[in-house]
Amino acid sequence: MTAPVSPVVVEVVRNAFNSAAEEMSVSLFRGAHTPVIYEAKDCAVGLYDADARLLGQAPGLPIFLGNIQACIQHVTAKIGLDGYADGDVFVLNDAYIQGSHLTDITVLAPIFVDGALVAFAATRADGGHLGGKDLGVSTGTRHIYEEGLRIPPVRLVKAGVPDEEIFDLLSLNSFFHSARRGDLEAQIAACYKGAERIRAIYRKFGRPVVEAATADIFRQSEELDRRAVAAIPDGTYTASGLIDDDGVSGTPVRVQATVRVAGDEITVDLTGSSPATPGPVNSGRVQAISACRVAFKELINPEAPVTGGNFRNLSVVIPEGSVFDAHEPSPVQWYYTPLGLLIDLVQQALAPVLPERVAAAHFGDSMIVSFVGTARDGAGAEDFVLIDAETGGWGAFHDGDGQDAMINVINGDFKNLPIEFVENKFPITVESYGLRQDSEGAGRFRGGLGVHKTFRVEQEGTALSLWLDRSVTPAWGLFGGHEATGPVAIVAPGTPDERRLNKITDLRLPAGRSVQILTGGGGGYGDPHDRDREHVARDVTDGYISARRAEEVYGLDASQAVTTTD
Repeated sequence: MTAPVSPVVVEVVRNAFNSAAEEMSVSLFRGAHTPVIYEAKDCAVGLYDADARLLGQAPGLPIFLGNIQACIQHVTAKIGLDGYADGDVFVLNDAYIQGSHLTDITVLAPIFVDGALVAFAATRADGGHLGGKDLGVSTGTRHIYEEGLRIPPVRLVKAGVPDEEIFDLLSLNSFFHSARRGDLEAQIAACYKGAERIRAIYRKFGRPVVEAATADIFRQSEELDRRAVAAIPDGTYTASGLIDDDGVSGTPVRVQATVRVAGDEITVDLTGSSPATPGPVNSGRVQAISACRVAFKELINPEAPVTGGNFRNLSVVIPEGSVFDAHEPSPVQWYYTPLGLLIDLVQQALAPVLPERVAAAHFGDSMIVSFVGTARDGAGAEDFVLIDAETGGWGAFHDGDGQDAMINVINGDFKNLPIEFVENKFPITVESYGLRQDSEGAGRFRGGLGVHKTFRVEQEGTALSLWLDRSVTPAWGLFGGHEATGPVAIVAPGTPDERRLNKITDLRLPAGRSVQILTGGGGGYGDPHDRDREHVARDVTDGYISARRAEEVYGLDASQAVTTTD
């Protein structure tokens, strides 16, 4: 039993852990070679104790942060705690271990203090291509082997000495050899930075104090979780929805969430969800658990930082063979599409008993747009890959409108690429970018707006790939609020060659061809006719909604709507 420590010391240690993780994150951004990491921030970092319980994390992808510990636990189960050596670094990406697609690389390192293993530093980052059949993104994979190279847990660095053979193996399976190597080195550097900071914390406070403070942090987190769940009325609450399709069969995929509350315990049961699909929307179990943790944290003490003491009163039931239980050889490239819907459904299920905490559904998916081609200038030709996640609208809530043009819930701190960056680095011009009028779910509080974004390709033969979802189940409203408009992509808009689609792989485009992306909005909250008249008029003035929509949906007399002209 550890001796108690001052609450002041507990808070200093808590913030020291999170500050150490922040330094890891900065190190990763600065060292990465791939834009999706250093610009878009498609990554996460964390520090864990010797039992893989979270000590501190930096902002990143919540869907990653919720399950990196599973990778540490898997490696430890494989080699035992005695199998680690100071200076070791492990790498893995197996979808059936970490739950996500193969371009996500997990790198972790044990941390030793005075010869004892006390903690782990870990990172996960998406470095793009790693042996998959398509250079950009694939929408129609039918098994894992089309998606890339599977890496079981292996030592990339042995007691401080890099294994060059493994580095070569991983680098040569990427279309961009040096960038893959550089990204791995950046992840290793971030882990070493975390180890350096953990050792400094132990030197400053001593092991007994650090471990006592950690135990207190975990205790506080668990107590807050249990107190919040105990305040929810006991009962069973259910919601279900559909993602558009699995990219192969054309059949909508069902997601069902049943939430059971009993005292201070809560269970999310995914029974009733579709079985594993032929196409790549299957998720590994640990990612499904992570999504449930994201949904839990949205509603339960969202202001408090996450620690190893959280989620102890959350159970997740995942039916075997379901879309949330990916097994070899199920494809998983778009594993996160059902997870975004699942997170919204947990809120919908609990809306009757938590009306002041829940929000209407958000636009829900990552809305990925990818261009692949060859950039040519006077100095020669260079292959390029542009992958961009588009923003959309979030749902309204009991006393406020939803946010416009936000990244989706599973991506957290992920950034869409700035226009200046896109046009400077790729032979792509962004012709227009703005909020999508009338895309919101109407309500007493309206949902957030989606966006319109038009790309023009400047090089002949550039290939377009798309994955847009949530048109079958667009963002729904709550308590009389309306659903939002769903997404669509328009190739060659306004021309005889115009095509409307949501998913495509490797569509070759001529130079000068435009592609317009229209993302979905967020659901509304409450009856639209109860919306403040001044707010409706202001939305018309600002161009968020049209005068016609204000009249037909919100009931605003057209004479009250003041419009502006350019």
